[in-house]
Amino acid sequence: MPKRIAVVGAGALGGYAGGTLAHLGHDVTLIDPWPEHVEIIRKRGLELDGLTPEEKFTVKPRIIHLTEVQALAKTPIDVAIVAVKSYDTPWATALIAPYLSEQGFVLSLQNCMNEETIAGVVGWGRTVGAVASMISVDLYEAGRIRRTMPKGGDKYTIFRIGEPHGRITPRVEELVKWFSGIDSAKATTNLWGERWSKLVQNSMGNGVTAATGLAAPACLGNEKIRRFQIALAGEAIRVGQALGYTLEKVRAVEPEKFARAAEGDKAALAEVEAALIPKAGANPRGDIQRPSMAQDILKGRRTEIDAMNGLIARKGKEVGVAAPSHEKLAAIVTRIERGELKPSPSLLG
Repeated sequence: MPKRIAVVGAGALGGYAGGTLAHLGHDVTLIDPWPEHVEIIRKRGLELDGLTPEEKFTVKPRIIHLTEVQALAKTPIDVAIVAVKSYDTPWATALIAPYLSEQGFVLSLQNCMNEETIAGVVGWGRTVGAVASMISVDLYEAGRIRRTMPKGGDKYTIFRIGEPHGRITPRVEELVKWFSGIDSAKATTNLWGERWSKLVQNSMGNGVTAATGLAAPACLGNEKIRRFQIALAGEAIRVGQALGYTLEKVRAVEPEKFARAAEGDKAALAEVEAALIPKAGANPRGDIQRPSMAQDILKGRRTEIDAMNGLIARKGKEVGVAAPSHEKLAAIVTRIERGELKPSPSLLG
């Protein structure tokens, strides 16, 4: 029997991954709280797009409203992919938990550090993590999702899947095979280090685009904003190191290079900036490439700023590592959420 997959949260990343898995022939059920999104997919299918012709297709996966989840009792779920915002993790996990099969488990396909929250609901034995590194997708209207960065392929591994305990298990190996159909994927023995490294990556990009209103390449092309992003990365790396994580490369740069660049090492700064400054023509969709947090601001939605930069600032205080740039950015984005400020590059200038 094919494994039954449920994706809780068919937004940008969840819809992209779940829709692609369905296109590849997997038994996928999407679950989403946006009624219009659900009904449009039921009517005309989920339209996916990328930067190459083969990435553009329409798929008609099964999709249900939150109110219809009880129908899964007839066909228990083997793999529940949770792809909601971090602050929605507790209820989303509790929603799907009663419908897991005997060997069923939950896979976190999210930003931030949510495995502990998931384990608090279903137990550590039913918790697996999937880190989506260097990927940008946009749910730009109901039923339509587009990828705004090229595929990683053999140049860069996008999906890193692992167990909290660090051993490579058969279920992780199976997940790697599935996700390899979407883009490059690997099993990792370093889930926590991968998670924090992705948090570093997110923390230097998501909140900055949300605060400035600029697309990601425009932020990196602005010297003052770019230097602020490097400061964010350096602080987050030092906090992660103090917490005991073995960090992976961030945007293809060794973490220590970022930290030294943020601390005033001119040679390291030159090397980091050479890697960060956008290359002309490298991304034909660079003008619309905005991380999830910037998309949330544009849509008037709550952001994950507290689970990203806010978390880094709090963890920094716990281990005695200052993270003032994260405190500043978290405060700015929170005020934008509340309508007290409008996004502007001047907020970080």
